[in-house]
Amino acid sequence: MRKITLSTLGIILLASLAGCGKSGDSAGGGDKAAAASSGEMIKFVTTQDGSPLTIKAELFDTAEAKEFMTTGKNPYIGNQDAIAKGKKLFQLYSCTQCHGADAQGQVGPNLTGPNYNYAKDATNKGMFETVWHGTNGGMGAKGKGLMDPTDPSNGLSPDELLKIIAWIRSHGTATGNES
Repeated sequence: MRKITLSTLGIILLASLAGCGKSGDSAGGGDKAAAASSGEMIKFVTTQDGSPLTIKAELFDTAEAKEFMTTGKNPYIGNQDAIAKGKKLFQLYSCTQCHGADAQGQVGPNLTGPNYNYAKDATNKGMFETVWHGTNGGMGAKGKGLMDPTDPSNGLSPDELLKIIAWIRSHGTATGNES
C-alpha cells in the first residue's frame, strides 16, 4: 500500500511541476513568449520605483528594435558593426564622463558586471529601462523625448540604446540576454 501512495504522490508532483510557468506569469517567461508571438510590446518599468514605463511603439523603428520590443532580447549582442556604433554613441552622449572609457566605472558605476548598482541591469531589458528613464542615483533619462523634455527629438532612440548596450556587453562576460 505504501508503494502505491508514494507512486501516486510522485505522479501528482510531476504533473504539478509540468504545469508551472504555463499560466503566462512573467516568472516563467510566459509574458515574453506571448508578447513575441503576438508582436505585442513587453512591459517596461522604471528603475526608480518599478512603476510602468510607457514608450511609444513607433520609436522602435528598426527590425532589431521591434524584436527587442517584443522579446527583451538584444539582437545586436555580438554584432561587430553595431558594437562599433554603440561605442561612438557612448562617447557622443558623454557616458564616458561618468562611466569611464570602457564602461568600467569612474564617478558613475561599472556597467560591465558582474555586480551592478541595479540588479536588473544584468539583463538587457533592465539596462535599457535604467538608461532610458534614468536612475535614483543621479543619471537623468537618456531616452528620446525624455533627455530634454523641451525637445522631443533629443535623446537616444531605442535602436541607438540597444547598440550602446551591445558595446557595453562586449566588455563583460554576460550577454544580458539570459532570462
